[in-house]
Amino acid sequence: MDRAGALTRAVAAFAADHLRADEVCVGLSGGPDSLALTAAAVHAGLSVRALVVDHRLQHGSADVATAAARAARALGARAEVLEVSVGHDGGMEAAARDARYTALELARDGLPVLLAHTMDDQAETVLLGLARGSGSRSIAGMRPWSPPWGRPLLGLRRADTVGACADWGLAPHTDPHNSDPRFTRVRLRAEVIPLLEDVLHGGVVEALARTASALQGDNDALDDLAEQAYRADGSGEDSTELGVGGLADLPDAVRTRVIRRWLYDVGATGPTSRVIGAVDALAVGRTRGHVAIGGTPQYRRVVCRVGDRLAVTDLPR
Repeated sequence: MDRAGALTRAVAAFAADHLRADEVCVGLSGGPDSLALTAAAVHAGLSVRALVVDHRLQHGSADVATAAARAARALGARAEVLEVSVGHDGGMEAAARDARYTALELARDGLPVLLAHTMDDQAETVLLGLARGSGSRSIAGMRPWSPPWGRPLLGLRRADTVGACADWGLAPHTDPHNSDPRFTRVRLRAEVIPLLEDVLHGGVVEALARTASALQGDNDALDDLAEQAYRADGSGEDSTELGVGGLADLPDAVRTRVIRRWLYDVGATGPTSRVIGAVDALAVGRTRGHVAIGGTPQYRRVVCRVGDRLAVTDLPR
């Protein structure tokens, strides 16, 4: 199987569908997925700037980053190393991801950034979303194109990137964190998905990826309906209030999206499904009182119902 050719064709097709120019950044760790993506992007005729994020979480990480940048230059890409400091919020995985995306955003200079997520990563993301139980948005996974982030390899397996590296004679880095069972994704990869494949007789990764793709289309349609309802209420002109008169007649999936959209507009701090559900209960009259949606050390920002409208107010702590 020509895995190098398959990756190159995937990147070329992605560029033709989504990119307006031939210059891109690639997030490069030095592992097989991102190294194969960098090579595929160069072979697809793109002008590539590899951004190597050194999280400085492991001994020798600077050497790994330098080697990854050197490999990118040997492929014909430009490369630079970005050193970051990883915090503690949400655990090491989440903190490292936040630091990485922040560094990529600051360094990309307006260019799109290609990321090396594969179908296997998509399947893991869907399973994590199912475990959180936070609705269809959570299990819709990663989109191939969510500007400025592009994921050309979501239709390919991790084995394809490993095979492509072998085809090109590349020597990717093996990250010990990728086999460390302290991390949830590692256990999904090494234990849960193989068990599901065995019990369900194969095809689980592909099925989870198809589920994500289908849900993305459903979410887009529902989001469009919610946006129309939100604008029809006139809330876009004065987002501190939301009329509830017409909300009760909307399907639940549309109504909760309207509320989510409004909560972001009024400065809610990452509204969870629990918060959205509580505000929804206010909107349709199932409960009274108020719902906390964020604030500062000095005040709490809350939503309350005033007549036929939801309103935001700040209460002293």
